[in-house]
Amino acid sequence: MGVSRRTFLSLAAAGSAAAALPSLGAGPASAASPPGDVVGKITVGYQGWFACIGDGAPINAWWHWAHDASKAPSPDNTGIKSWPDVRDYDHTYKTAYGNLGNGQTANLFSSYDQQTVDTHFAWLQQFGIDTAALQRFNPNGAEGPTRDAMAQKVRSAAESHGRKFYVMYDVTGWTNMQQEIKDDWTSKMSVHTASGAYARQNGKPVVCVWGFGFNDGNHPWDAGPCLDVVNWFKGQGCYVIGGVPREWRVGGSGTRTGFSDVYHAFNALSPWMVGAIGNAGDSDNVYNTITVGDQADCNSHGIDYQPCVLPGDTQERQRVHGDFMWRQFYNMVRAGAQGIYISMFDEYNEGNQIAKTAEDSSMVPAGSGLWALDEDGTRCSSDYYLRLTGDGGRMLRGEIALTPNRPTPPVA
Repeated sequence: MGVSRRTFLSLAAAGSAAAALPSLGAGPASAASPPGDVVGKITVGYQGWFACIGDGAPINAWWHWAHDASKAPSPDNTGIKSWPDVRDYDHTYKTAYGNLGNGQTANLFSSYDQQTVDTHFAWLQQFGIDTAALQRFNPNGAEGPTRDAMAQKVRSAAESHGRKFYVMYDVTGWTNMQQEIKDDWTSKMSVHTASGAYARQNGKPVVCVWGFGFNDGNHPWDAGPCLDVVNWFKGQGCYVIGGVPREWRVGGSGTRTGFSDVYHAFNALSPWMVGAIGNAGDSDNVYNTITVGDQADCNSHGIDYQPCVLPGDTQERQRVHGDFMWRQFYNMVRAGAQGIYISMFDEYNEGNQIAKTAEDSSMVPAGSGLWALDEDGTRCSSDYYLRLTGDGGRMLRGEIALTPNRPTPPVA
């Protein structure tokens, strides 16, 4: 198991925030594509990778909840940085943590339960969040059968709740990626495009490939094989999004050289930000040094721009009751982004989830050391970041005015 998550910590944002920021009246850039299921929409990254022993999943493990997945999660055997609010789930599973601060048993959910996925997509529907990008790692190992099942569960939930979804391949650590990703799409994943819930942009089914151009051992391919994969998916009639390094255009230690043709072959680009920014000043700096130029480059090449927005790591205490995330929404919308990608919906491992999360110490296992959403002293309801994301989508679509002031109260 041991799949590397997509935190790319070497991409630390350089420098402090640049001084002069454009006025509120700055107009949006022209979209390369008309509104669809990606353009003009909020997309959330959906891991769907949590399982528990006894839930019926083929993997039969505490998948992603614990470092040693053969044993129940505990303070000494944990894979998470935030504790979920599990009150909306019909089925949960007892861990080896002590009781919550309120005395209740410390239970966790399984993504393999259809009711869990239905609950998540009901939240997307309730809070006006448009599209989910289902993460798909190398499916040719022990996790493969569970990942295959999750695709069907996500499809069913999206159909039931009027949401869209698409497959987002994360090629991290996928040695034989160039051929196997094509085989997987042809033999397994392309069948889901028959669903009315499968996301389309410009009339084409959407696929994202995350990981080309990163300069590390888990992404070892030269530009040639990567360009081949992009063009192959386009040849299958797909609209292809690239999940790329933050510095894809300007260059930096975290990016490979010689990838310009690969980046410009994509229909849309979505630079990765997790691990690179941690406060509003970082977001302003990225806006001035990265985002504005990225948008202009995409415009000149007819590429849609789908930058990444993150709520912040709870355990690093980055969130500032939503102000950090809203500053990113403001910066991306005023730059003219065609869409926004939220990292992530259910990433309790990195503490960057927008899904319902423990509100205070009464909802966190005693002695776990995990912070709740009130870590800075401001009480936040467990659904706060879902509501905040919904408002960010409304600002993207022009339904509310562009504003640097967060319109969403921490408690409804």
